[in-house]
Amino acid sequence: GLGDVAGALPASFAARGHRTMVIAPRYLNGTKNDALYEDVEYTGKNITVFLAGEDVTVGLYHLFKDGVDFVFIDHPSYHRDGGPYGNAYGAYGDNLFRFSLLSLVACEVPLQLELGGYNYGDKCVFMANDWHSSLVCVYVASKYRPYGVYKDARTVLCIHNMAHHGTEPSTVFPELSLPNEWYGCVEWVFPEHMRAHELDKGEAVNPLKGALVTCDRILTVSQGYAYEITTPEGGFGLDGLTRGRQHVLNGIVNGVDIDDWNPATDEFIPDHYWPGHMEGKAECKRQLQEELGLQQRPDVPLIGFIGRLDWQKGGDLIQDAVHNHGLLHQDLQLVMLGSGDPEFEDWMAYCESEHQDRFRGWRGFSVPVAHRIIAGCDIILMPSRFEPCGLNQLYAMRYGTVPVAHATGGLKDTIEDFNPYAHEMNGAGTGLTFSPFCEKAMMGSLNQALDTYRHHKDQWAGIQQRGMAQDFSWDRSASQYEQVFRWAMIDQAYA
Repeated sequence: GLGDVAGALPASFAARGHRTMVIAPRYLNGTKNDALYEDVEYTGKNITVFLAGEDVTVGLYHLFKDGVDFVFIDHPSYHRDGGPYGNAYGAYGDNLFRFSLLSLVACEVPLQLELGGYNYGDKCVFMANDWHSSLVCVYVASKYRPYGVYKDARTVLCIHNMAHHGTEPSTVFPELSLPNEWYGCVEWVFPEHMRAHELDKGEAVNPLKGALVTCDRILTVSQGYAYEITTPEGGFGLDGLTRGRQHVLNGIVNGVDIDDWNPATDEFIPDHYWPGHMEGKAECKRQLQEELGLQQRPDVPLIGFIGRLDWQKGGDLIQDAVHNHGLLHQDLQLVMLGSGDPEFEDWMAYCESEHQDRFRGWRGFSVPVAHRIIAGCDIILMPSRFEPCGLNQLYAMRYGTVPVAHATGGLKDTIEDFNPYAHEMNGAGTGLTFSPFCEKAMMGSLNQALDTYRHHKDQWAGIQQRGMAQDFSWDRSASQYEQVFRWAMIDQAYA
C-alpha cells in the first residue's frame, strides 16, 4: 500500500501543478530489483549530517519521471540482502539509524539539492509516511524552526499502519542527534504487561509518538481508520494522543492506478471486458480455473483471497469456516494467494490435499497471478481484523468482482453494503460487509453473496456494475490531500 502511494500519488500532485519530490533510500540487495535503478543518475551531490555521534555522508541520486523528482539516498546501510526492513532472521538491528538518517537527510535535501537550477527551499509541505520517516516532523520542530528555517513549512504525518511505532530502548536517544531537552517528545514507557521482567522500567523512544506531538496535521488512509486510531483497540497505546489531536486528524482513502488496474486493458489477464461487455470476465474465470487445475464450471462461484497469511488479515476465520461451518462442503471453489505464517502455509497445503476439487493454495506472491485472481473470481474475501485502507477491494470492484469484507477501516468506507430492497427492488450497494469479527458473521454475509450469485443474477449484475462505476482514481485522492495541505498552511506551526 505504501509503495503504491509513493509511486502514484506524487504523479497526481505533479499533474495538478505542484512541484513534487519523493525521497527514499536507494535499496540494493543483489537481486533483479536492483535493475529498477538503471535510469537513476548520481547528482554529484553529497550531504553530510551529524547522526549517532558522528558525521554521516550520503550520496544523492535522481530520477525525473511523470513530473516528479525522485531522490534516492545512497548509504551502505541500505545495501544488504533481504527487504527494506528486515530479512529471514527478522528486523534489522539498525533500523532506527537507517530511518533517522532518511528523515534527517530528507530535511536537508530541499535546502541543498538544486534540481532544474533551483532548490525546493524551506517553504514546502513535508508528508512523512509511518514511523520510518516520522522523525522528519521531530527534526523540523527541534533542529530547524528554532533557527528560522522551515518556519513557513508544514509537516503532515500520514499513518498507514498504527501498529508499528519503531520503538527502541531509551538508551539510543543520543543516537538521534536531537537536543537533550527534546527527550520528552519521543519518550515512551511501555505498560507493565509489556515489559520483559520486573526490573524492566519499560523506558523507550518512540518515533511515531514524537511525530504525533510535533506534526502540523495527521492523516490516515481512510476516514474509518482515522476514528479507529483514537480508540484503545486501534491506537496501540497512542490513542490518548490521537484523541487529543482529533481537530487536525483526517482520513483520505487511497486511490488505485487506473491504468495498471483496468479490465479493459490489463496485460496480465487472458481476456478484456468492461461495463456492458462482461463476456471477457467469464473467459478470465474459465482460464483461471484451468490454470489452477479446478473444474471449468461457469456456474460454480469462485472465491478468492489475496494477502499476507498473518493475524491481521483474518485467515483464521477462513480456517474456522472450513472446519466448523462446512465452507468447502458447499458447491464452490476457493483460491488463496499469499505467504507468511508457516503453519498457515502448511494448512493451505493440507486443505488442498483434502479438497482437491474445491481448494487451491498458492504460496508466495505474484503480481500477474493477483491480477488473474481479481479478474477471474466472482467474490474476493477480506476478513481483516483491521484494515487501514485496503486495496484489493478497490481492485475487485473495478473488475466486477464482489468484495465480502469485515466492516473495519477502509473496507467499511469503500464498500457500500448490498441492499436488495433499495430503489424499488433494483438494489443498492457494491459488496457485502460483516460485523462483528467472527466466523458466524462472515459466513452470514458470504452465504448471502453466494445465494445472490446463484439465484438472483440481475441483482448480482447490479452489484458488479455499481462497483465498476466507482471513482477510486488517485486524482480524487490528490484533491483531498490538497485541502489538508491548505488547512496546514493556514494554521500556525504546531511545534
